Formats: sequence, C-alpha cells, structure tokens
Amino acid sequence: MTATTVPTSSGTPGTRGGRAGRAPRGGRVMTVASPRRSSSRLIASAILVLVGVAFLVPLAWILLSSVNPSATVSVSVPSSLTTENFAAVWNLDQTFRPLWNSAVISFGTAFLTVIVGVVAAYPLSRYRMRFQRGFMYTILFATCLPITAIMVPVYTLFVKLQLLDSTTGVIFFMAATSLPMAIWMLKNFMDSVPISLEEAAWVDGAGSMRALRTIVLPLMRPGIAVVLIFVFTGAWGNFFVPFILMTSAEHQPAAVAIYNFFGTYGSVAYGKLAAFSILYSVPVLVLYLVTQRLSGGSNALAGGIKG
Repeated sequence: MTATTVPTSSGTPGTRGGRAGRAPRGGRVMTVASPRRSSSRLIASAILVLVGVAFLVPLAWILLSSVNPSATVSVSVPSSLTTENFAAVWNLDQTFRPLWNSAVISFGTAFLTVIVGVVAAYPLSRYRMRFQRGFMYTILFATCLPITAIMVPVYTLFVKLQLLDSTTGVIFFMAATSLPMAIWMLKNFMDSVPISLEEAAWVDGAGSMRALRTIVLPLMRPGIAVVLIFVFTGAWGNFFVPFILMTSAEHQPAAVAIYNFFGTYGSVAYGKLAAFSILYSVPVLVLYLVTQRLSGGSNALAGGIKG
C-alpha cells in the first residue's frame, strides 16, 4: 500500500500509512539544532567576550587608578579611596589651559571642516561633471595618505610662513587633512535628500545656496552631526600634529600636555595620569550627548517626503 500525504494541523504535509511523515501531537514540528551551528555560536561568543574584556580592562584600570593613592601599572582594587589625584591635576596650568586649547583647536577644526565640506559636497551631489568619478577617487586616495608622510614639508612651510606655535595655523592644517573624509561622507548623506524638494524651492524663486541652507541642511542634520563628531574626536585626540607645530607649553592641547605625567627614567604618575584621562574624556562624551539631542532622529527625511 502506497503512502499518501495529507495536510496536518500545522500546515505541513503528513503521510498516511507511514510513521515518517506523521506530525507530532499539538501540530508543532520539533527541530534539532545542528551541532556545527552550536559550536560556531559558542566560538563567536567566546571571541566577543575576549574583545569586550580587552576594552574593559584599560577602562577599569583608569577608574580604579584615579582613586588609588598608590596606583601602579597593574589593575588592583585600592584599599582606600581618595580624591588626591583629582585635586593634584585640578589647576589652571596643568589641566584647564590644555583642555581649553584642545577645545579651541577641535571645535575650530570641526566647524571649518563641516562648512567647507558642505559647500564642496553640494555640487558633487547635485551636478554631473565630466571628471566627477576621478575626483571622488582622488578624495578617497587622500583619506588614505598618512599624515606623518607630509609633516616634513608642512613643517618647512610653517617655518617660512611664520606659523609655528600658531593655533590658527594648526586649525587650518588639521581641517585640510580632515576635509577628504568629510567631503566623502557629506556627499553620501546629501545624496539621500531628494532633489525634488530643491526643485520645488527653485520654482518658488529660491537660489541654490538658499535651497541648500533651508532645505538640504535641515534634512541632513544627523549626517552633519556624524561628521562633526568624527572630525572633533580626531582633532581632540591628535597628538602628533600639535606636538610638532606647537612649541610653547601655554599653546599645547591636552593630548600633548598628558605627556607631562611621564617623568624621567621611566617614572610615571599613574594616579594623576588616570585622573587627567577621565577629565580629558568628559568633553567628548558631553558633545556626543548634546549633538545627538540636537541633531534629531534618524528619520529626519520622513517629514519632507509626501506619499
């Protein structure tokens, strides 16, 4: 007698006269996890745990050493908590002046990069030029150029232009090095804004710059916030450029001033270094929270598109 298939309560075909195709009671199909899949998930979870530990150990060292009166290079729970490390670095010359210099350089670099990047990305996004693809690939190549390879001619240029130890000169140079990636990112964000919205503004008599200012920029606020944070954090943590181009201690940013905690003959003030590192990271966290609140949600285009 041949076996025939009949529909079961779970919607899967069963067999009559044979046990192999009969559905379990309750209409649920039982599945067995593959041993190979379970082992791959276990390996992936173990790798993620190792990566998480690798990130958490330095963070735990900074937090514990900042309140440890006898901090060392090893991670250890202090027997007594103290705020002496924060009190030691809580002064104008050692902490607040370098932080202020870092804020001036980082904000100046970020705002200058975003303004110039928006103006440069707008024609690349809205117009079709003959050498546009080659120009974009040139920008992409410029993002891969190591900054250490051009510091010797840049230092010579700064000497001839008498821009050494100049905050303005450092801002312009760091903005120039951040522009290729910023233009590439802003162009991609600008492509997501429908050009039909600008065409409606053009019909009403608005020019290109007014359409850019009143329509495109408000709709790409999340993208501008991403580029702003990206450039700001890059300038905030940049050590090499200010170290080469800044000669006086009163103009050096915090990324260079943190080098003062490394003494001679390998001696390091670990507690003060950890306390200064916490104060050094607070402005970046505050900027991220403020920018995330002001930039709006990721669906900023939802209100600008009808239908």
